[in-house]
Amino acid sequence: MTPIQAQSLPLILDGKDVVAQGKTGSGKTAAFGLGLLQNLVVKKFRVQTLVLCPTRELADQVAKEIRRLARAIHNIKVLTLCGGSPLGPQIGSLEHGAHIIVGTPGRIEDHLNKGRLNLDNLNTLVLDEADRMLEMGFQSALDLIFSLCPIKRQTMLFSATFPDKIKPITQHFMNDPEIVKVVSTHDSSSINQHFFQISDNSQRLDAIRILLLKHQPQSCVIFCTTKIETQSVADQLDSFGFSCLALHGDLEQKDRDRTLVMFANKSISILVATDVAARGLDIDDLDAVINYQISRDPEVHVHRIGRTGRAGSKGIAYSLIADNEVHRMIKLEDYLKQSITLEELPAKSYLDKKMPKARMVTLQIDGGKKQKLRPGDILGALTAKTKTTGQSEIDGSQIGKIQIFDIKAYVAVERRIADMALKKITHEKLKGRAFKARYIRS
Repeated sequence: MTPIQAQSLPLILDGKDVVAQGKTGSGKTAAFGLGLLQNLVVKKFRVQTLVLCPTRELADQVAKEIRRLARAIHNIKVLTLCGGSPLGPQIGSLEHGAHIIVGTPGRIEDHLNKGRLNLDNLNTLVLDEADRMLEMGFQSALDLIFSLCPIKRQTMLFSATFPDKIKPITQHFMNDPEIVKVVSTHDSSSINQHFFQISDNSQRLDAIRILLLKHQPQSCVIFCTTKIETQSVADQLDSFGFSCLALHGDLEQKDRDRTLVMFANKSISILVATDVAARGLDIDDLDAVINYQISRDPEVHVHRIGRTGRAGSKGIAYSLIADNEVHRMIKLEDYLKQSITLEELPAKSYLDKKMPKARMVTLQIDGGKKQKLRPGDILGALTAKTKTTGQSEIDGSQIGKIQIFDIKAYVAVERRIADMALKKITHEKLKGRAFKARYIRS
């Protein structure tokens, strides 16, 4: 078990209310997931568990993990209720019932106000990333949800940081909670941090370009403070030829989904994101994190860099510090209990280099779960043997992630065989019928 699982799980299984703080990638979802499954009575087909998450992406990730943990238990229904998704299918699913609801506070509040969701049989309430829910202004929605939950229940609150705003929740809505805190620090063996000094804001973009061109990470997240800045940095990097997209709260849900799909399957190399948007980012093998500015909050800094070097793997983080941000660096030194050495940026000559294109390309197929498509159907069509040679033109190792949504599917293929893959998808029948397919461009 991870440290947070080892400390929190015995308390959770004992039925205690728990407040747990730990960095991203620490295994929090498995801890509360096993706890809520322990409380579940499968034969009782009522909503018994509610898990609240700040973003749809995190809710989808949590629901997926709960289903994985519950795979040996028959007939468990896990339903996600999030903003940005059509109401109709959610209403229909609610009418058919569910054991576990995973959703965002705003959409849960909407269903409660319309009488479509009943919490009378709830025995477990989980708040995942509670700090971000409060930051995003969900306090009134949380108050309503708490007021409609049975008093007798187990409440678990998980968070990467523990600001003062969370304390009223633990005092008024939890029953003598046990506090679990896993220190959110990274030693040099897991994440190698570098801090670069710049004189002012005008140097930031060139500094980012130099770092990217020198190290050429296949997968990198750049953290910015505001949505406007996030989009601006992504647009400027794109104009210089970098494989790059932005992720922030002003994007439409379909654009967020597409961006996350392309970044996860390595069709784009660089994601420029706000802290809130990056919550719930489930990306394997993230090569590097870059802080466009150092965060005002040391805990947020640690949360950011925790995106690389997950689960014991090696990671690297670069942070830019302007002359007027040295006070933030001193605050971070106190928090990390270690001194920070400012380095000079690599030579400007790196700006003459070119960033290689992403290795993978994403194909979108106009069919998904509702058309009964499965990953195996797509893989089979791509690797099918030709009638002329009796051999396959595409090897399975050249195919990356396959992700199936309700009415769309995405498959990543190596760039050099992308044209052949697109031709195969559009000519080979899937589930006995033809589907349209196209490239997704960054």
